[in-house]
Amino acid sequence: MTAIHTIERFIFDEQPDTAHGDFTNLLYDIALAAKLIAYKTNRAGLVDILGRVGATNIQGEVQQKLDVFADEMIVRICDHTGRLCAMASEEREDIIRIPKEYKKGSYVLVFDPLDGSSNIDVNVSIGTIFGIYRCIDWHLRGRVEDVLQPPRKLVAAGYILFGASTMMVYSTGSGVHGFTLDLELGEFLLSHQNMRLPDPPAYYSVNHAYFENWPPAVQAYARWLQGQNGDDAPTLSSRYIGSLVADFHRNLLRGGVFFYPAEKGKPNGKIRLLYEAGPLAFLIDQAGGYASDGHRPILDIVPSDLHQRVPFYIGNRALVEKAEYFLRQGNY
Repeated sequence: MTAIHTIERFIFDEQPDTAHGDFTNLLYDIALAAKLIAYKTNRAGLVDILGRVGATNIQGEVQQKLDVFADEMIVRICDHTGRLCAMASEEREDIIRIPKEYKKGSYVLVFDPLDGSSNIDVNVSIGTIFGIYRCIDWHLRGRVEDVLQPPRKLVAAGYILFGASTMMVYSTGSGVHGFTLDLELGEFLLSHQNMRLPDPPAYYSVNHAYFENWPPAVQAYARWLQGQNGDDAPTLSSRYIGSLVADFHRNLLRGGVFFYPAEKGKPNGKIRLLYEAGPLAFLIDQAGGYASDGHRPILDIVPSDLHQRVPFYIGNRALVEKAEYFLRQGNY
């Protein structure tokens, strides 16, 4: 790649002729939030933004200072632009309504402001996940109904990975594209165009510490991934970071499957449909892969609650469909 493409230029060039600019500018807004969060993340060991703030979010998880900063930064950048009719954050119990003094927009933004927050204090890669829907009724201000849409209706989704470098990866339904933040220029530059899952895949990602809590069908699937169950077992290495964005990103580049199944005490698993599973399912579909709850495509699940959780299998299609096969065989 010899030409230099900034994310702004790429988004503008890729927008349809019928676009009015709101959608394009919304993606710019998210990129700006990513730069600000990246700046704070890179200085996490130097300033007082590490550690807990003493509050818990709607999920019952202790909020980290960077969690709160990321959540507030995204809201402050996006709530007054006239591009959104509502937002929803994993950190907040209710939807985020656009103040009445600001113009109502045509889009809905859902986001996990800082996934993998338990890793913040130990300098492990973390990330932001986002999805964009169209407002259902453009004549009304944002409602819960505008947010509770199946992931298949997403018009865009993506994530920002804060690691050795900061990357923003997104799709608007025409492939998956990755941009790396150049710290000297202060710009996201196109570094990975038309990302596709490699085949054969290289990795599987799961927390084996919970093996005894899994249903027998899931245990059988895990053994198959390890080459212990069946003549058609793949040759994979195990890699698990514990930050969903980081695990997903590695598997997107190298091929593989990530899963967080149902388990004892967590019949719906841990992954949130609206803020995590849905946007990543949209991305993996665009990259030639597949996401499932073990029985049906994640893209087709209609959320019934803002903080609904789902069992989650995502990656190369053959690996995810094999998980569905084991679950069908186990009648689970």
